Amino acid sequence: MATEATTTNFQNSDFRPVPQPPDFHPEVIVSPHDGLHFWQFMIAGSVAGCVEHMAMFPVDTVKTHMQALGSCPIKSVGVRHALRSILKSEGLPGLYRGIGAMGLGAGPAHAVYFSVYEVCKKYFSGENPNNSAAHAVSGVCATVASDAVFTPMDTVKQRLQLGNSAAYRGVFDCVKKVLKEEGFGAFYASYRTTVLMNAPYTAVHFTAYEALKRGLIEISPESVSDERVIVHATAGSLAGASAAVITTPLDVVKTQLQCQGVCGCDRFKNSSIGDVVKTIVRKDGYNGLMRGWIPRMLFHAPAAAICWSTYEAAKAFFQEINASSESGT
Repeated sequence: MATEATTTNFQNSDFRPVPQPPDFHPEVIVSPHDGLHFWQFMIAGSVAGCVEHMAMFPVDTVKTHMQALGSCPIKSVGVRHALRSILKSEGLPGLYRGIGAMGLGAGPAHAVYFSVYEVCKKYFSGENPNNSAAHAVSGVCATVASDAVFTPMDTVKQRLQLGNSAAYRGVFDCVKKVLKEEGFGAFYASYRTTVLMNAPYTAVHFTAYEALKRGLIEISPESVSDERVIVHATAGSLAGASAAVITTPLDVVKTQLQCQGVCGCDRFKNSSIGDVVKTIVRKDGYNGLMRGWIPRMLFHAPAAAICWSTYEAAKAFFQEINASSESGT
């Protein structure tokens, strides 16, 4: 009887056990692909590249001066000394010499860069968006293609950064003089070095970016939509800084090859990386291979943050357009 009473009391309709909330395990869903058209990736990449390089161009000018050897005005590896020397000799406009060449090269090159990366990432990763190896391989493919577009204008840009108005009056004057005096091959003298530099840079950069972005999203998945820009900027800056420091020696070699004969800089019989490295070590020691690493890092950290934030914002813009057009049909 006691058992029956207890059972009856427990089954009283007035008693409702408080339901326990289910454990909250937020699932971070990363889309395997963004569903954009090829031309939309190209426009997003082009806008991101132009914004990035235009915003950080003065820092790039300081880095170029620091890496150039020979009888160029800058002999010291100090950032402050390099900056003061440029301002003293040419004033504030000296920090922006060659920005026209950068504008002509950065847009098309980054359009190729990001569109090739996205296409390769979709192909290599399949249905696994967390495949780091696929991100690295896709980044290498992207840099091989984009460097073929950007290297000629990068050569013009660096020559304008080092030269004065007497050497080159502008972008097209520089192009004409280089073609006349050195031939078309001069525009690609550093291509092999550039690819060898940018391949590991891009592999480290894209792999670190995708991993950092995913990690930051997992920390606070419920507010990811509100903090999207912060996530992309933080992941981009950390990835850019780490990749930049690692690849500085090859960047020094690239600058040497692109600035041959400008402002008294050395000329090389061929584009052998080994010969350039030997020249740098002989004249400046092994420390010479790290010349400009501070402005390079100061360039790539904010530049990557600007670039990725702009790129992801442009992609989000196109995604909204595509979604609205699909819902309207």
